[in-house]
Amino acid sequence: MIKNFEMYVDGAWRSSASGEVIESINPYTREAWATVPAGTADDVDAAVSAAVRASADPGWSRNPKVRAKLLTRLADALAVQADAIAEIESRDNGKVINEELAMNRAVPGWYRYAAAVAETAAGQVPYGNDPAVLSLTEREPYGVVGIQTPWNTPGVLLAQMASMALAAGNTIVVKPSELAPCSLLEFARVVHEVGFPAGVINVVTGLGPIVGQALCEHPGVDKLTLTGGPEAGRIVAAQAARRLVPAVMELGGKSANLVFPDADVEQAAAAVAAGFTSAGGQSCVAGTRVLVHRSIHDEVVKRIVKQLADLRLGDPSQPDTDMGPLCTSDQVQRVQSFVDRGLADGATLRTGGRTRAEEGTFFFPPVVFTDVTPEMAIFSEEIFGPVLSVVPFDTEEEAIRLNNATPYGLAAGVWTRDLNRAHRVSRALKAGTVWVNHYRRGDAAFPFGGYGHSGYGRVNGIDGYREMSRTKSIQILLGAAES
Repeated sequence: MIKNFEMYVDGAWRSSASGEVIESINPYTREAWATVPAGTADDVDAAVSAAVRASADPGWSRNPKVRAKLLTRLADALAVQADAIAEIESRDNGKVINEELAMNRAVPGWYRYAAAVAETAAGQVPYGNDPAVLSLTEREPYGVVGIQTPWNTPGVLLAQMASMALAAGNTIVVKPSELAPCSLLEFARVVHEVGFPAGVINVVTGLGPIVGQALCEHPGVDKLTLTGGPEAGRIVAAQAARRLVPAVMELGGKSANLVFPDADVEQAAAAVAAGFTSAGGQSCVAGTRVLVHRSIHDEVVKRIVKQLADLRLGDPSQPDTDMGPLCTSDQVQRVQSFVDRGLADGATLRTGGRTRAEEGTFFFPPVVFTDVTPEMAIFSEEIFGPVLSVVPFDTEEEAIRLNNATPYGLAAGVWTRDLNRAHRVSRALKAGTVWVNHYRRGDAAFPFGGYGHSGYGRVNGIDGYREMSRTKSIQILLGAAES
């Protein structure tokens, strides 16, 4: 039976102003399982107007204790509903249930951390040159933050943006991806039950060129955030520039694991295999390149291929499934086009690729290429699918150069037992996050963001709080001392 969701605006549920809906397609069954409203510019206007009114209420924007209390209650409620939201998200985007459960059980941690920051964040008392002037600084909210989320990991990626936006006293209007919107509408139901003031959190579903554009252009929005690809980032950044509003861009990546000869090869190979197949490779931090010292190249490739041989593709709702389908037929075609280009460019296919067994489905067995050069598209372009390029190196300097040879700079992994090398290489890599002897872990306390085409701005941690707030300087003339 089709489940019908509604948008959440100003503390109430509503259909689209047009009355139209969008079907959400289950990537495994390739059939519609739910509908969401096809929002319009009028719906965005209603949501932003509600957010502006809520932002003007000092009971929210100027009361960190109230915000901390509500964020804590939200974290508690999301912990109770995590498994139910995970099931919805898995139906929407095709990710395996075990990964969805792990992700959504981690989500409350972002809001719990934000609650602590809201209650303890403080301004400063800088000492200037004039002893007769007392200088103070305060952190203030921007006002209304427009948040656009992707389809691959809606709950976590919303938490990264929304938790600190709310902690800082902003109100938010969320536009989920039309490909996987349902879990964020379930999130809104939890918000409603927790008792957030009307207008503080709003969720408007619809198409990017309609709802997303209206959100970017609305004069009531004071800051924009986007988690998506570089092309979408350029569009949103241009819209933000026209309105002179700040933006946070968490965009794509072409992340690499660097495996040095002293690494634990078994551990590294297992992490590499998981790093590019988790979420079907549809992750901004997917480790789709592995740079391996030539002396251990063949052994690492052999171990990765062996890991993939045991990978179970199937129904993402089943706990014994390791990898589900890709999200859409367009994703399948995109990944296939890169595989074809890799072969045409002279790379060697070591394992994987679609066969007759996958025809008519969205499944794409993981692909491993060797004999890859930096000039190839599979080396330098984000594929957003389970395609791994293996490239040998001879020196540390060459490994660093290869890692930095793409326009992206989101994440990297370094595998070595040498602590000095770990520090040295981490500092030299063009990447916003570097994991040493592990890969693809997140935490609410650790800042996250990219370099280059991977975007700008930071989420998480105190950096995330600063990103979602602005500094006000106050200078008080104390006057002359009494004689």
